[in-house]
Amino acid sequence: MEERIQKILSQWGIASRRQAEQMILAGRVRLNGEIVSLGMKADPNLDRLEVDGQLIQSANRPEFIYLLLNKPIGVVSTCHDPQGRTTVLDLLPENLRQGRGIHPVGRLDIDSTGALLLTNDGNLTLNLTHPRYHLPKTYQVWIDGNPSESVLQKWREGIMLVDKKTLPAQIEVLKRSNCQTLLQVVLREGRNRQIRRIVELLGFKVLKLHRTAIGSIQLNQGNRIALLSGRYRYLNENEIDFLKNCVNLSAPRKAAPIQ
Repeated sequence: MEERIQKILSQWGIASRRQAEQMILAGRVRLNGEIVSLGMKADPNLDRLEVDGQLIQSANRPEFIYLLLNKPIGVVSTCHDPQGRTTVLDLLPENLRQGRGIHPVGRLDIDSTGALLLTNDGNLTLNLTHPRYHLPKTYQVWIDGNPSESVLQKWREGIMLVDKKTLPAQIEVLKRSNCQTLLQVVLREGRNRQIRRIVELLGFKVLKLHRTAIGSIQLNQGNRIALLSGRYRYLNENEIDFLKNCVNLSAPRKAAPIQ
C-alpha cells in the first residue's frame, strides 16, 4: 500500500514527520534511485527507499524506544546542531544514537533543564506535538522579585502573547527568598519560550527554569532514585500507555528492556 514517504519514515521510527519532511527537502531521501520531493508516495514492500544512502528494509525496522531524559543546561534539544553544540542525542550511548531514529518530542531551550521525552515512534511524536492535544507540563521557575497575587492571577487567566491569548495556567508560589520567587507552573501548551516571555511581560526575569514532569511522567517518581542531570531512563509500560491515551492512540508496544 502506497503512503506519503514522510509518513513512512515517521511510522518506521526514522524521524518525526516534520524531521522527515526536512530530510526530503535536503535531498537525503531517494525512491528507486531518484531524489524524493514532498508529496511523493511509496510502497515500502515494493519500492527501494533510501535515507542517506542506507536502504530502508522491513527487516531493519527498529523496535520502538521511549526514553525520559533530564536535560542539562547548555544542551540543545535537536538531533544535529550546525554550530557544533552538544545535542540531547550526544547524551545517549552509541547503540541508541545510531540507526534507531531517536529524536526529542518537542524541546526545551538551551538555558532550560529537566524532563524531555525521546523516542523513535514518529506517529506518537506527531500527535504529542499537535496543537489540539494539551498535555500538561510542570515546571519549577525561579524569577527575580516577588510578584503579587494579582500579577500571578493574570498569568493564571491567560496573557496576550503575539496576538493570541495563552491557555489558563496553574501557578503556585513554592518559596520566596532574597527578592526571588520560586513558582510551580503547569502549562497545557508549548509556545516558543513561553514562560520566559510571559515573565518578561509581567515585568520580571527568569533566573532558572526546570521541567519536572510531563503529564504523570516525573523525573523524581515514587521510590525511584532521582534521575540525575544528563541521565536517561526507559519509560515503563504504564507511562507509554499514558502518553498514547493522551493522544487517542492504540495500546502501547512493550517498552524496550532497561539495559
